[in-house]
Formats: sequence, structure tokens, C-alpha cells
Amino acid sequence: MILYTTMPLDIVFENMDQVEKQVIREVTFGSVTMLVEPVNQYEAKIVRLISPDPQDYLNPRFAPGQKIAFRPDFS
Repeated sequence: MILYTTMPLDIVFENMDQVEKQVIREVTFGSVTMLVEPVNQYEAKIVRLISPDPQDYLNPRFAPGQKIAFRPDFS
């Protein structure tokens, strides 16, 4: 990666070592597969939708940032 900037590099890379790793899981909710980030034990935030059906992307329930409730599968 090449950065063309007039800013000093110590400002550009100031917080690079403090990046948090996200825990993202792939889940199927009904017939829709999505990537979610767990918020707590029974709730997750949608990060990305994975579906071949264009109507799923138009559904506001599946918009990125929305929260879904689920029950973990312990099997």
C-alpha cells in the first residue's frame, strides 16, 4: 500500500497497534446467510449480508447495523 500524504507518518499510523480484532461469525437466519458480530449471548449485529436473492438486500430487517436475536446452538 502506498500513501501519498503531507501528514507526518507518526500521525497517520498513530493507532495502528490498537486495532481490535472483531469476532465475526457466519449464521443463517431463516433462508438468509449473513456475517454477524456478537453483541451479547443472544444478540448480534449484522455486518454483511450474503444472499443470491436481491429482495433480501432490500429488506430493512437485514440491513447492516441491524441487530438480530438468536439462540445459540450448542450441538
